[in-house]
Amino acid sequence: MAAAIALASCGPRPGKDAASAQNDSTATATMEKTIIAEPEFDIITSKGTMRIRLYGMTPKHRDNFVKLVNEKYYDGVRFHRVIEGFMIQTGDPFSRDTAKINLWGQGGPDYTIPAEFVNQYWHKKGAIAAARKGDLANPKKASSGSQFYIVHDENACLHLDGQYSIFGEVIDGLEVIDKIAEVATDLYDRPLEDVFIEAIKPVITEPETVPADTTATE
Repeated sequence: MAAAIALASCGPRPGKDAASAQNDSTATATMEKTIIAEPEFDIITSKGTMRIRLYGMTPKHRDNFVKLVNEKYYDGVRFHRVIEGFMIQTGDPFSRDTAKINLWGQGGPDYTIPAEFVNQYWHKKGAIAAARKGDLANPKKASSGSQFYIVHDENACLHLDGQYSIFGEVIDGLEVIDKIAEVATDLYDRPLEDVFIEAIKPVITEPETVPADTTATE
């Protein structure tokens, strides 16, 4: 499932006269574009399933997430950093391997994503935001290529608004965040009980439709 544009196609049926064919041609010029602007996914974890929606106003983060899901990049990764009353973090491929536990939190693809700050998105419970390196090493606040966190308590996260790119939200299954946040952790906020993303699967929804621009046909 990608945030793509698909154009419906139509044309005259065999046996139609010229007038009908012309009418069909006009209809083709005014057909609709189908835009999947805010795709939804089920994040299936060992503690339950959360349904998420990605935001259309953060297209770079949305499209990157869709790409990684299509590659099954997140399957089997752990929630490697959990702070109850704050947030739960995942998306590091190193977290699949306990032999690399000292590297957890440092993994990801060999690229970052430019920051996408949108004023109307804020760190409410269930908000999904990209992790990133600190300001000294990362003054442009570019996002990790794969790691993200989900807000557990909005009151503890509001100071992060405008600092981290929020690109989606949990729309069903907020209780799963609570279950993960309640897991006991060590001094490095790593869960003592393994909590995995088992799979992320696209949800088929009715796409948003908008009229095509017909000015070029005048």
